[in-house]
Amino acid sequence: MSRLSRANLKARESIFAGGPELYRGDIQAICPPNLEECVMAMEDCCEEAYEAQQLLRNGTHDLPRMTKILESQRVFLLIDEGTVKRYKADLVDEIEPAVNELIERAEQGLNALYKKESVLQTKVDSARAKSQLPAAMLGPQKLEGRRLHMLTKQRERLDEEVKALESEIRAMELEMLK
Repeated sequence: MSRLSRANLKARESIFAGGPELYRGDIQAICPPNLEECVMAMEDCCEEAYEAQQLLRNGTHDLPRMTKILESQRVFLLIDEGTVKRYKADLVDEIEPAVNELIERAEQGLNALYKKESVLQTKVDSARAKSQLPAAMLGPQKLEGRRLHMLTKQRERLDEEVKALESEIRAMELEMLK
């Protein structure tokens, strides 16, 4: 026999002090005053909790943005102007040698370009001079011209090798700085 098929012969006792005569069905239920006050107090608590939740939600929905703002304000509030000036001077002391070195390198590069320009100008002048020479040159002058031409080409080749070596040196310096 199942537990549900057994009939409950005795009703359960009421927890209300008023007794069973107060209950007259769901529609016409009369609640004891203590229960009514309890329900109203519970409704008030629920309303207060809801309002507190809404207030908390309204106050914190912008929390990530406000956190960033407050953090940035903390930086400015914690560092005084003297500290900023000291750090700025330290930064200048740290960067100034590197800037001066870059200026020196730029000046050296400019000087190299001036030298290259003068070499190119001499080439142009020699080419103009060659075009103005008579077609029949004497033997020793021809040999001297060829020798000059070979030496010029050798000088150009050596200049290119020097530039290649300088670029390798710069690359090695950069690797060592890293």
